[in-house]
Amino acid sequence: MKMKFKKKIVSFIVSFLLIASGVYYFGLSYVPKELYETRTMSPHMPESYYVNQWCSPEFGRKEAVLWDMTRVDCLTKDYAIEFDFAKKWAESIGQSLYYAKMTNKSPAVVIILTKWSDMKYVKRIERLNNDIKIFLVKAF
Repeated sequence: MKMKFKKKIVSFIVSFLLIASGVYYFGLSYVPKELYETRTMSPHMPESYYVNQWCSPEFGRKEAVLWDMTRVDCLTKDYAIEFDFAKKWAESIGQSLYYAKMTNKSPAVVIILTKWSDMKYVKRIERLNNDIKIFLVKAF
């Protein structure tokens, strides 16, 4: 009798821990849609396609060359924007921060999502808390 009771308690604790860890994991990967400006575009295109579609002449200047010969993907009135696929999230924020410093603009990134699981990379950018504006392109 005592052994059955211990098994039930252990089973309850294990179940509780599994549920709690699942809630914690999904809480980390949840991103409310209202936080970002999102556009849907054609999938499986090179990065330059998205730059050309997004950065129209009315919006900003694409491939703006800086004095040190680096190129900002899109330079607007307010932002220095770097475009990259989600897996290259770290590279995109580094470039955006550099371009923002060089142009006295705010940093921004356009993250190109090719599958829903790419949102984990957006969460990584969020955790930096560097006031980087995040735009999303849904390409799936």
